[in-house]
Amino acid sequence: MPRSAPAPLVVVGDTLLDTDVEGRASRLAPDAPAPVLDVTDEHHRPGGAGLAAVLAARARPDGATQREIVLVTALGEDPADARVRELLAPHLTLVELPLHGTVPVKTRMCAEGRPLLRVDRGGGVVGEPTEAVHEALAGAHAVLVADYGRGVAERLRGHLADLAGHTPLVWDPHPHGAPPVPGARLVTPSAAEAAALSPPDPADPSAHRDGETGSLHGHGRRGAALATAWRSAAVAVTLGRRGAVLARPGDAAPLYFPAEQEAEGDPCGAGDCFASAAALALADGALPEEATHEAVRRAGVFVATGGVRNPDLWQGTPGTPGRPPQPDRGLRDARALAAAVRGRGGTVVATGGCFDLLHAGHVGMLQNARRTGDCLIVCLNSDVSVRRLKGDGRPITPQADRISVLAGLDCVDAVAVFDENTPERLLRELRPDVWVKGGDYGTSRLPEAAALEEWGGRTLLLPYLDGRSTTALARRAAVTRRSDPHGAEQSP
Repeated sequence: MPRSAPAPLVVVGDTLLDTDVEGRASRLAPDAPAPVLDVTDEHHRPGGAGLAAVLAARARPDGATQREIVLVTALGEDPADARVRELLAPHLTLVELPLHGTVPVKTRMCAEGRPLLRVDRGGGVVGEPTEAVHEALAGAHAVLVADYGRGVAERLRGHLADLAGHTPLVWDPHPHGAPPVPGARLVTPSAAEAAALSPPDPADPSAHRDGETGSLHGHGRRGAALATAWRSAAVAVTLGRRGAVLARPGDAAPLYFPAEQEAEGDPCGAGDCFASAAALALADGALPEEATHEAVRRAGVFVATGGVRNPDLWQGTPGTPGRPPQPDRGLRDARALAAAVRGRGGTVVATGGCFDLLHAGHVGMLQNARRTGDCLIVCLNSDVSVRRLKGDGRPITPQADRISVLAGLDCVDAVAVFDENTPERLLRELRPDVWVKGGDYGTSRLPEAAALEEWGGRTLLLPYLDGRSTTALARRAAVTRRSDPHGAEQSP
């Protein structure tokens, strides 16, 4: 029998209509020292709680049983409100409170992607909740409150307080909104919001309200103080490109979750992405620490893949916007790097292998290989390739982890993955000047040597440190485990 869909995640909060007016600004107005924006395009999207709900809906993993997303928000009868309903309809179930007025509209004037000016208009008074609102909240498996200080969260405060005692509840606060209800599982202020919502920290005078500076300990102290004041289980203070700090009430040692990648791009909506990812993780049974880690990852990917400007967010299949970069990104980066180094007359160096358990022999060889040229590209056997070459049980370390470890070395400039037994096809794409191999290979035993000769590349052999090999490490680990009288894995 097919599994029934899991109970919904209910998003509660104020929805806005965000409009980006795009154009070029290459001249000043003749009657004032102001830039003239020649408009080329205009985009509309739901903002506030509406964006958070769409991001939750779009984050459903491919092939998984879908969790329904229900948005409880206030909308009026203005054309802007009708546009919001139209934008939300394909993604989620909408349950409305009456709004006496119009949905707030925020319009950004952008020149070649850079904001010049924002114009705000609209707003209204939130009316009494309907029976449909009560039913939606009663059926929630988890709740995300995306509070933008415009009345929805405050109108439903009593219902949310009742839910917090038995339902995972994430609260994304706003300086103009009320404090989170007691019992929230996780509260997610930005560093600027945390600073605005808490008294100044005399122990951290360097902290500013832009969210990018200030010590991690200072952010952690504010998070712990806010968790105590709000009587929440935990507070995750988001730090933009720096990641997030998670603190519990009175916590003297908060946890820091650094961003997993440099995410350059428009950060608009990153906070909503963080909060929705954390709420989905808690709905699936994660602890606040696990939810924060996942939220930092997804927010980084969101910004790196275009943020709210990513067309896949509104048109693609569910799961696309939150999906990590595809495996061929490494190949694209390696190609671009090789072309750039060659273009300035430099020497492109490549090496390859499984690198299953990275050991001192690998690191020494990679460092020496990097010294022979101007960049080092590692051609990495995929999991399929390693299994074919080494047999069942290998690789010990999965491909994604091997890429992460190699990319973290200062001597490695790019990592590209190949599925074949040898990297000949990949080498023909990269065309390195030098191909380095470690170990006891002889040139005649390297099938890729003939390929290198096609463009005048040469092979260089660098030995590993004596006695270092993945097989030897695995064998010693197996012997150590068998010699353990308790037969249990030992913690490091």
